[in-house]
Amino acid sequence: MAKRFTQRAARLTLMLAMTLPLLPGCKEEAAPARQQATAPPAAVFVSRVERQAISRGADFIGRVEAIDRVDIVARVTGFLQARHFNEGDAVKAGQLLFTLEQPPFAAEVALRRAQLDSARADLANATTQVTRGRELVKTNAIPQATLDDRITAEAESKAKVAAAEAQLLQAQINYDYTEIRAPFDGRAGRSPLSPGNVVSPNVGTLVTIVRDDPIRISFPVTQRQLLQFRREGGAAASDRIKVSVRLPDGSMLDSTGRFDFIDVTTNRATDSVLVQAIIPNPQKYLVDGQAVTVVVETGDPEQAITIPQSALQIDQAGSFVLVVGAENKVEVKRVKTTRGLGGQLVVTEGLEIGQMVITEGAQRARPGAVVAPQPAPSVPGGAMPGSAPRRG
Repeated sequence: MAKRFTQRAARLTLMLAMTLPLLPGCKEEAAPARQQATAPPAAVFVSRVERQAISRGADFIGRVEAIDRVDIVARVTGFLQARHFNEGDAVKAGQLLFTLEQPPFAAEVALRRAQLDSARADLANATTQVTRGRELVKTNAIPQATLDDRITAEAESKAKVAAAEAQLLQAQINYDYTEIRAPFDGRAGRSPLSPGNVVSPNVGTLVTIVRDDPIRISFPVTQRQLLQFRREGGAAASDRIKVSVRLPDGSMLDSTGRFDFIDVTTNRATDSVLVQAIIPNPQKYLVDGQAVTVVVETGDPEQAITIPQSALQIDQAGSFVLVVGAENKVEVKRVKTTRGLGGQLVVTEGLEIGQMVITEGAQRARPGAVVAPQPAPSVPGGAMPGSAPRRG
């Protein structure tokens, strides 16, 4: 009897479970299906296909170098009395940087000047004795040997005067070395020693001064690229080659430069030639020793279709992009591209002017699906976020 009751209870439970979704009060589980059917189109960023003026050339990794750089050292030994600049300041040629304790050197100058005065007095007396001796010799008042001794004494006095003058000059030079000045316009680096320290030629660098406007950038160029630059530049290659710098944040430096030096030898290991360019640096964005991207442009700009790198996708069939077509439906366009300056992708086949290319949100877009396109935000350097091509 108990067994029959258990079987009937199980059947009632099963029937109740099948009936509950059909009751009016049990509609919550069906709501997600209706919401999914009415979900809004996926939002994507798009960029309009247009022709742009692009230049021919190439990118290189270069190293910034100061045109002039000097390590300031003390040339005499003495106590550092004062520092007349702040670390990082711009300094002018001849500007006073350091002062050493001057009284000992001033005393040495005074001593050497007194010795020179004494030597000159001895020379004046010796000259007078020679003049008198010449008169006395004529009357045989003194022998010729005495006159010869006086002439010799005069010559010795002249030599002592010359030595005293040299010693005074050396003392004056040492005194002048107590004032250390900037040799050229530039910027001052760190100064490790504070006033009160004893400095000497063996102590080391007191401060480093670099000239940072204009500034030099060195980078290696292969023989093939150098030959291409010269051919595309024509007869006035150096005038038509424009050198720009891309900063670490992707923006371009406002100033452009020119080739300044091309090495006369080739690196046998890399078959490359060291090239140096001079770039104006009025805003001091470029710092000695910094690594930057050097953009070398040759010839006149040409019109071409470019797209952001983030728009390009790759699958087994090759490269393609997703475009928003009629009624905001996603379409696949197979493209052929080449790489331009600054990481630009130049489209040679597959796109037409005016089409809207999806640059961000392609993972939410499928061919044939309806999307909600929005203008893509621009970033410094012209590249879009997520610049690497995606694989389908």
